Amino acid sequence: MAKYGDDNYKEAAFIAHDLIETILEKTKNASDATIDQIIDKAKLKNGIDLDEVAILLQAHTPEQMTKIYNLAAEIKQSIYGNRVVLFAPLYVSNFCVNNCTYCGYKQENKFARRKLSEEEIRQEVRILESMGHKRLALEAGEDPVNCDIDYIIDTLRIIYDEATEKSNIRRVNVNIASTTVENFAKLKNANIGTYILFQETYHKPTYKKVHPRSVKGNYEYHLTAFDRAMQAGIDDVGAGVLFGLSDYRFEVLSLMLHNRHLEENYGVGFHTISVPRIKKAEGMDLTDFDHIIDDETFKKIVAILRIAVPYVGIILSTRETQEIRSELLHAGVTQLSAGSCTGVGGYKENEDGVHEVAQFKVSDERSPLEVIKGLIEDGFIPSYCTSCYRSGRTGDRFMALAKSGQIQHVCQPNALMTLKEYALDFGDEALNVQVDAFIEGEIVKIKDDKTKTIVVKGLQDLSNGDRDIFL
Repeated sequence: MAKYGDDNYKEAAFIAHDLIETILEKTKNASDATIDQIIDKAKLKNGIDLDEVAILLQAHTPEQMTKIYNLAAEIKQSIYGNRVVLFAPLYVSNFCVNNCTYCGYKQENKFARRKLSEEEIRQEVRILESMGHKRLALEAGEDPVNCDIDYIIDTLRIIYDEATEKSNIRRVNVNIASTTVENFAKLKNANIGTYILFQETYHKPTYKKVHPRSVKGNYEYHLTAFDRAMQAGIDDVGAGVLFGLSDYRFEVLSLMLHNRHLEENYGVGFHTISVPRIKKAEGMDLTDFDHIIDDETFKKIVAILRIAVPYVGIILSTRETQEIRSELLHAGVTQLSAGSCTGVGGYKENEDGVHEVAQFKVSDERSPLEVIKGLIEDGFIPSYCTSCYRSGRTGDRFMALAKSGQIQHVCQPNALMTLKEYALDFGDEALNVQVDAFIEGEIVKIKDDKTKTIVVKGLQDLSNGDRDIFL
């Protein structure tokens, strides 16, 4: 294994820039008949190849796009049903040695840096638990001195240890900088959920440009983080790019190549793909970026990702507005953040009316309660389920269940029970009435009588005071 700083990782060759550019050139102006053939193939839910993804990315007529959106909705419904997983980010340190041009935490921004003490972490977690959250995404800037791996490990211990009378955090996904196999093994032993890392952009010249004077500027080391995570035993990894830095078509094809690389070498690809768009942050101007995408293009990206990798979760953050988030749920998104603060200590500061520097601007400022009510009104099951992680259904074991169609028989019942638990512990009277009526309608849809019986009993047990019931 090459050392940190070596720019010649053999694994990095899997993002073949020339191949991507060639494919994009040769797949221009595909006929309606060709697009129809790809859509028919994609209905089998086995994914599509790179050329076919490129053809769909270059579709543009209203008729073509309607077919793509309809197929994405069908695939999502058949695999994930109408459940939507909810989570919140927890920012614990804004110390950073990097100068990423798109980020509010970049080193050249002059503000008072901080990392949370143990008591401050517990305080943030208690607030998140009081919102009803069960699943967190741990976030920190990159600083090997002020925010080393031991601090992250201690933070995980504190989060899992902190429990209120009503709730506890049951899964913590970790989004920190690319690191060593040894450090990934420490994360594995600390019981992380998914290791998440955004490549930001797969286009190497752009990557170098937007990461000047940065440790993160080593493209190959960043790109091969998932290889080291897999080698350390972490089998759930989540990818993403920051749309707006480079050509979105190049980025989507690169995601497909990266996913294929992991499948071929480790037996399992991405567990999730995140789709953030660049947003205004401290010390940057959006006019400096030439590849900003509009809402329609964004929807197109999400739909094609759903078609190309049918079983991968797609995550959408509160960077986006309520209206866009609602629309993209139908196009393929399966996970949403809710009630997010993107500053260190942001949840307590929000309570106190203090606002520090955030990593980026939040657009959907609804509380988790408001998000949940909105999801139910739109026909979705808000889910706080973490059972797969705690039952060992990760990596290839999760994908085997997903691809066989069996995962829905676990996820839908668990989603209903976590919704009921949330309503009992954190809902107002209006939500409880709304949830009971909604669940009654959803139970009818459960085809397996044994599963239906388990769910009905689980709901009764929750009403009688039991908690954390799952299949």
